[in-house]
Amino acid sequence: MSEPEPPPPTVRLTDPRALRAYAHPTRMALVGLLRREGPLTATRAAGLVGESVASCSFHLRQLARYGLVEEAGGGRGREKPWRATALHTSWDTADADPATAEAAGALQRTVVERYAALAEHWLAAQRTEEPAWQHAAGISDTLLHLTAEELAGLTAGMDALMRPYLGRLGGAADRPADRPAGSRPVLLVRMALPSDTAPPAPGTDTPAEAAP
Repeated sequence: MSEPEPPPPTVRLTDPRALRAYAHPTRMALVGLLRREGPLTATRAAGLVGESVASCSFHLRQLARYGLVEEAGGGRGREKPWRATALHTSWDTADADPATAEAAGALQRTVVERYAALAEHWLAAQRTEEPAWQHAAGISDTLLHLTAEELAGLTAGMDALMRPYLGRLGGAADRPADRPAGSRPVLLVRMALPSDTAPPAPGTDTPAEAAP
């Protein structure tokens, strides 16, 4: 039997309603969970994200309306499995339509808040981790002088570096057996922000707890 086809790499949101629908912490958590471990039922997902089954079932249906998740086949009601439709979600932060731009901005703020919460969770838990993981993980920043074209090229290069590892996601190609022993989910967050738009400007120092 042939292996299931992986989903497309990106689903792009252009409808303001879709942008507003996705700007919800629980929905983001569900999409991320399905990309990492899916397909999952609403019941199983509820246990993993700490929400009620009814809440997860509702949010999954809303996500399906805008093409972010879909039924994976089999099961009934809250016991039917769901899967993510893509590995990534993208949207235009500089859309000419005011309603779309406003919705995209609200979504961006929700994403940043979620990243901040995940970082806080790591900082609280890192001392209980094995030394190897404490050294491998980290938070740092680097100040560069780039043109917009150079920044786009740098982003594309980082995407290319990560691409070989995407097939290990359970929701990507349903091949978690490809994960090497000792591996675990790792979230890589990239923030490429012009530093001359507002103070304080980031420095180039690496925090003591960050990886070199």
